Amino acid sequence: MKKLNVLTATVIATVGFTAFSANAQASTLDTVKQRGHVICGTTTGFAGFSAPDDKGEWKGLDIDLCKSVAAAVFGDATKFKTVPLNSQQRFTALQSGEIDVLTRNTTVTQQRDTALGLQSPGVNFYDGQGFLVKKDLGVKSAKELDGATICLQTGTSNENTLADWARASNVKYTPVVFDQFNEVVNAFASGRCDVFSTDASGLASIRISRLSNPDDYVVLPDLISKEPLAPFVRQGDAQWFNIVKWTLQAQFNAEELGVTSKNVDEQLKSENPNIQRLLGVAEGTGKNLGLDDKWAYNIVKQVGNYGESFDRNVGKDSPLQIPRGLNNLWTNGGLHYGLPVR
Repeated sequence: MKKLNVLTATVIATVGFTAFSANAQASTLDTVKQRGHVICGTTTGFAGFSAPDDKGEWKGLDIDLCKSVAAAVFGDATKFKTVPLNSQQRFTALQSGEIDVLTRNTTVTQQRDTALGLQSPGVNFYDGQGFLVKKDLGVKSAKELDGATICLQTGTSNENTLADWARASNVKYTPVVFDQFNEVVNAFASGRCDVFSTDASGLASIRISRLSNPDDYVVLPDLISKEPLAPFVRQGDAQWFNIVKWTLQAQFNAEELGVTSKNVDEQLKSENPNIQRLLGVAEGTGKNLGLDDKWAYNIVKQVGNYGESFDRNVGKDSPLQIPRGLNNLWTNGGLHYGLPVR
């Protein structure tokens, strides 16, 4: 019996090791390298975050994160492809391996970060659910929306958040729900509902890019939730999780250290050890990730630091004009804090 138990244990251990080895060989990084490009799940079109321009080239804050992962892995930020996904498709596409990383204004929640086999490597935009209304409605606060009809997209966290807030605030409303984001926008623009509720960043994007007379609309100052928007990867692949996590951290650190796409080559001469490690002058940080030591240099050189990406896509240099606010560095009163690259 003892010999049988030992034999059984040996067989189980061998099977387990074989399964582990097979999984290791099928790591996301290996798959991505063999394919020759990173596949990112994006929105179907969300100006400032992920949307094609008039030449069909995808641009936005989330696209810059996707490009940064490509720059880190290949040394070439152009080696990426996008898969546009709606809210219902996004998690299934990642779970099934159709995409390598979800870079699609998705809120981190406990359920999403635990029960779906997915996890977030870090927040790239702090947001909150808000309300968009026509100015002639005369509403100044969300508390004045009692009796309103509110357009929403199904399959998002916005439905439950709005219901919870309305119940706690004693505000009654009639939800008008659609499957597709474009349907929600069109319904609001045509007057089928009084209010559009989603993340405030989305409302700013819609107001500028999708409504014929943006000045006729206003985003109310109220935020009724915390919406930390972030990329997601599959659980169980620590190396790929770390690559996406530290790609984002490289952008934060570069901004903190004053390293930009314009001065990064000059900064290679810096005597600051933090800059030397970030840019690969001091060796080792690339090896920790299974990448070249120039991984972060390539991100900053080809895409820019976080502040450059923010300003270009959604901030002061963009049509959206979203203030940095919570998305500023911690040194400027925001929540972004670059973890030490060492």
